[in-house]
Amino acid sequence: MSSKKIETVLVSAGRDKKYTLGSVNSVIQRASSLTFESVAAKKHATINRAKGELFYGRRGTLTHFSFQKAMVELEGGAGCVLYPCGAAAVSNAILSFVSSGDHILVAGSSYEPTQDFCEKVLVKLGVSTTYYPASIGADIASLMRPETKVVFLESPGSITMEVPDIPAIVKAVRAISPEVVIMIDNTWAAGILFKALDFDIDISIQAATKYIIGHSDAMIGTAVANERCWEQLREHSYLMGQMVDADTAYVASRGLRTLAVRLKQHEINGIRVAKWLAERPEVAVVNHPALPGSKGHEFFKRDFSGSCGLFSFVLKQRLSREQLAQYLDHFEHFSMAYSWGGFESLVLANQPEELQAIRPAETIDFTGTLVRLHIGLEDCDDLIADLEAAFARIA
Repeated sequence: MSSKKIETVLVSAGRDKKYTLGSVNSVIQRASSLTFESVAAKKHATINRAKGELFYGRRGTLTHFSFQKAMVELEGGAGCVLYPCGAAAVSNAILSFVSSGDHILVAGSSYEPTQDFCEKVLVKLGVSTTYYPASIGADIASLMRPETKVVFLESPGSITMEVPDIPAIVKAVRAISPEVVIMIDNTWAAGILFKALDFDIDISIQAATKYIIGHSDAMIGTAVANERCWEQLREHSYLMGQMVDADTAYVASRGLRTLAVRLKQHEINGIRVAKWLAERPEVAVVNHPALPGSKGHEFFKRDFSGSCGLFSFVLKQRLSREQLAQYLDHFEHFSMAYSWGGFESLVLANQPEELQAIRPAETIDFTGTLVRLHIGLEDCDDLIADLEAAFARIA
């Protein structure tokens, strides 16, 4: 891992001359077939096809290799696999390390599609899942079985934003079974605010669709693995046909160059809006890891180097269907949309029972409507005015 500051690494990573060919950015090399000058050249490429040699389009081109090298420089590890989206990165990373009869442990506050994959796909393959609460810490040891092969983390938790005690979880798992593969959905931290592999986690997964792309115009997933897990993750993902097109890999690589400044502004804006919301009489609690009182705030302060623009808050009242429509339908600057991580601000809402349905390991402890915000790069005064008008609509 480079000793350079992260801002410098983000600008320079993956820009070797063999990838840029004299330009500032890596080239866009679109190819299915890659030709060989001789039998000897073909043999060399075949032997080294997993080591960055041009071999076949599904293995990657200079554009892919540049972005993969950049991700390894950022997150550490031995290599990076690219996927068409974050959900593909999650599902294929898990599939790469399980067989029929195996068992996995998954964070109960993980992304809903991750849970759906476990319940609708893994179960058909004979792989069982146990969900654990974000507060489990070292007690995760009680859930380990001889057949446990994967422990899947997510921090903060999806929507409700709990931060678990990751070092305690990892230490407890390693004490029982050092060979278990520990992986994390590290999207909220964009792979840089929480350095997963430095915490003895084997694989750091991202929906790079979010902050790395940063402009809501492309989808890509990444998984950076350590030396122990890299070859198996790479080869299994290759056999399952996982790849992205060169243009998307290029856009992701380009997104890295401005990630530090964008993420810092998301953090500044997000914290300002979160603190404003915490003072509102309509709000019961703000779930922002950087704010005292948010679940796991002490672990956030210890383990993370910063925050982003995604958080949630809970209203004191449960909004009726009509109130919810009044609240959500008339924002000027907040759009309703899934995903997040782009330059724009977004809003979604969930009722407690909707969240309980995707919290298999714990009981939802609030009764009001939860609102999830992604705070973009707009002026904070405009965003606050927009939220203030929304509160007025449901007064």
